[in-house]
Amino acid sequence: MQSYYNDKVVRQFTFMTIFWGIVGMLVGVVIAAQLWIPGLNFDVPWLTYSRLRPLHTNAVIFAFGGSALIGTSLYVVQRTCSVRLISDKLAALVFWGWQLVIVLAVITLPLGITQSKEYAELEWPIDILIAVVWIAYAILFFGTIGKRKIKHVYVANWFYGAFILTIALLHIVNNLALPVSLTKSYPIYTGAVDAMVQWWYGHNAVGFFLTAGFLGMMYYFIPKHVGRPIYSYRLSIVHFWALISIYMWAGPHHLHYTALPNWIQSLGMVFSIILLAPSWGGMINGIMTLSGAWDRLYKDPIVKMMVVALSFYGMSTFEGPLMAIKTVNALSHYTDWTIGHVHSGALGWVAMMTISSMYVLLPRLYGKKEMYSTALINVHFWLATIGILVYAVSMWIAGVMQGLMWRTFNTLPEDGTLKYTFIESIAATKPYYAFRLLGGLLFLSGMLIMAYNVYKTVKKQQPANALIPQAKTA
Repeated sequence: MQSYYNDKVVRQFTFMTIFWGIVGMLVGVVIAAQLWIPGLNFDVPWLTYSRLRPLHTNAVIFAFGGSALIGTSLYVVQRTCSVRLISDKLAALVFWGWQLVIVLAVITLPLGITQSKEYAELEWPIDILIAVVWIAYAILFFGTIGKRKIKHVYVANWFYGAFILTIALLHIVNNLALPVSLTKSYPIYTGAVDAMVQWWYGHNAVGFFLTAGFLGMMYYFIPKHVGRPIYSYRLSIVHFWALISIYMWAGPHHLHYTALPNWIQSLGMVFSIILLAPSWGGMINGIMTLSGAWDRLYKDPIVKMMVVALSFYGMSTFEGPLMAIKTVNALSHYTDWTIGHVHSGALGWVAMMTISSMYVLLPRLYGKKEMYSTALINVHFWLATIGILVYAVSMWIAGVMQGLMWRTFNTLPEDGTLKYTFIESIAATKPYYAFRLLGGLLFLSGMLIMAYNVYKTVKKQQPANALIPQAKTA
């Protein structure tokens, strides 16, 4: 009896990845424009920067990134285990539940309904829904691995699995709260403890949601696309265990020079610096997988995107430990240098890895060899790459300038007063905000081109039913 993979849920998540990517990045462009021209909020409360900024971060991280991670993980786990997902109904629950979470975020955040915790703004009823959907996702993923027909568990599933388990832990612990109404709650933690728990969550949301999960994507789609095995399977295992062991301890570097005990700040700094080694090990493993296939770099824009993604992963994971060093952090803290760092990772690594994986995945879901237009993929590549560079470089320059202005004292007379007022640093930053907006517009334009390319690829095409190959039972 022939059996087929459940690719319906993968297709659904793939399309929503692109849709929410455009929505989230559009909101990002709007708030970038508001930083340049503040009057663009038109004095409408739900259009203010303070309301739209959490909507942007939730949309690009959890709607765009989350849909990509869930969709690709359900595709990869079926192929690497040679089995269908354990439950079609559970798969449907995960998809529709996750979309409901996102829609509720789109409604509540502009209305100002928030618990005011970075990357964890959603109020308690939505947090409970997230936990339910995430547990269903975990059962679906690990249950499929449990009934696999292939004894070996491929390393991509290790990274996806670590991402799923850790995010569940982080979300539940950080969002423990006492509700006082349907739309308001207060965290059970107070003061410095609340800050510590929040940035244990916040940095590991970066570490596991935006890094480990996308490394799972990298370990499957790069070898698959170039038709070569991963450069070093042993290195991938070392990369996995080192990364998940160290990342958990790096969060305090977000709280340098705060009320957090000094020894905890130093501990976070040390683990952040150590984190450079496994991060670069993974980057090197990905890059070296292309050995013997470098000729494709000239003619295949998807390979170009993958190389750029890995390059930004390496650069961001060098910059992060650098900024965690206390003496460097004294300059970078609270400046736009941090914004440049975050977006070089979020756009350069996360978005480029997602986009390239979508370009590999989509034709396969419809039984086609390639996308409608390779030329449009190439245009997308250049728009995205130039957009990232314009955005990140402008913020790096602005951030260093801000840090220097904030720590410059008057020398004549030597009275210990600051040379520049805060508003002077804002005025000096304004031109860089224009470049930031330009970079965002370029990246968003690439996403719109991608949407058109996807539409032309799947137009009038029937979804392909992929047959599960016969394999020996584990």
